[in-house]
Amino acid sequence: METQLEPGLYIVAGPIGNLGDLTPRAAEILRRADVIAVEDTRVSARLLRHAGSDRPMLPYHDHSAEGVRARLVERMASESVALLSDAGTPLISDPGYKLVRDARAAGRRITTLPGPSAAIAALTLSGLPTDRFLFMGFLPAKAKARADTLAEVAALRATLIFYESGPRLSDSLAAMAEGLGDREAAVSREISKTFEETATGTLTDLSARYADAPPKGEIVVIVGPPGEAPPASAKDADAALLEAMERLPVSKAAGEVAKKFGLDRRGLYARAMELKA
Repeated sequence: METQLEPGLYIVAGPIGNLGDLTPRAAEILRRADVIAVEDTRVSARLLRHAGSDRPMLPYHDHSAEGVRARLVERMASESVALLSDAGTPLISDPGYKLVRDARAAGRRITTLPGPSAAIAALTLSGLPTDRFLFMGFLPAKAKARADTLAEVAALRATLIFYESGPRLSDSLAAMAEGLGDREAAVSREISKTFEETATGTLTDLSARYADAPPKGEIVVIVGPPGEAPPASAKDADAALLEAMERLPVSKAAGEVAKKFGLDRRGLYARAMELKA
């Protein structure tokens, strides 16, 4: 006979497609937890059947009433509560952080059962740099908010990871090309499922590919980091110095241009004095 789980919160990563990716430890927790908090009972019921679990489910998402969250935290004092999202690791663009925050504040035991994440799986498939990356979740639907979000990260020297839906994919890729530059990218969908696909190319090429054929399924977009900027020419530096000297003293103008182009400040100061003369 299995011993009772310790009371607390168990964050359980589920498969992102293939049910065989559920870890034995995760399946054990799903069979033994006192209650399982899920996004959608219809989606999670299939996984629980696969795991051989008949434990009761309770719908929970980040828009649940605070009372629902408070009752779950209260139950964690004497019961084991498993948190399960529709796919992959809970909290990664999925419900859960508020529950974890409140459980930690209440001093409850919290443990996580690592497993699949669509963002990381797509990154490994992309062939783009993996040493430094930023997960962005879903871009805003409105054009201005989307452009503002992209502008915030345009200069970041890191690979970017986005989630997206099929109907919005082409427009989002076009917006990324406009806001980030026409970078190398990859679009992965249906990871670990029968029709898994990863398409690579520039953002513009990929936008055109999906313009008339929006794909189905769960989609992850991976965008490579910006390329190295070409070194500034003497003409570019002179133009920048002249413009800056209209607004600033010579020393500050030289400093501004040095920072902008990555050039030597003393050399620029000497050149600025020549230009001023």
